[in-house]
Amino acid sequence: MAISPDPDGAPGSWLHQDLHWLFARLKQGLATAETAAVREHGMTLWGYTVLMAIVEVPARTQLVLAQAVSVDKSKLVLILDELEGAGLVRRRPDPADRRARIIEVTPEGSRALKAARGDIEAIEDRLLADLAPSLRTALKGALRDLVGEPIARVEDGRPHETACAPGQA
Repeated sequence: MAISPDPDGAPGSWLHQDLHWLFARLKQGLATAETAAVREHGMTLWGYTVLMAIVEVPARTQLVLAQAVSVDKSKLVLILDELEGAGLVRRRPDPADRRARIIEVTPEGSRALKAARGDIEAIEDRLLADLAPSLRTALKGALRDLVGEPIARVEDGRPHETACAPGQA
């Protein structure tokens, strides 16, 4: 199917067929709404993301946490400094490796995360309100699938590995 560019950016235009632009536009809109929401709870969007990861798997070291949320270690240190300064997390030496730090959520951090998560869910619900429940579920499932191996493969420039049927080369 040939796509002709539409200077007004209407559906069917190149922009509306480009995954990068579609995701960038969604990210921009969500970031605008969600930044304001999490700020009310004393954190940034990165702080919110890091706090969720800490709650999901407590007692992570900073290195493991940086890998889990896909952020550079030096940026993670700044994020943790902000969260610790706000009283939302604390860092303590790892008893198994005194050079490593274990990050723990404080009771205040748990309360702030729960409240922020409620606000974020309300924003996401407003965004997805026009989609049928089955389409919402399918969209979220597809996005979860894509953030795993498929995006790692694209980032690394690896081809899609397909298994050949017996007798095919």
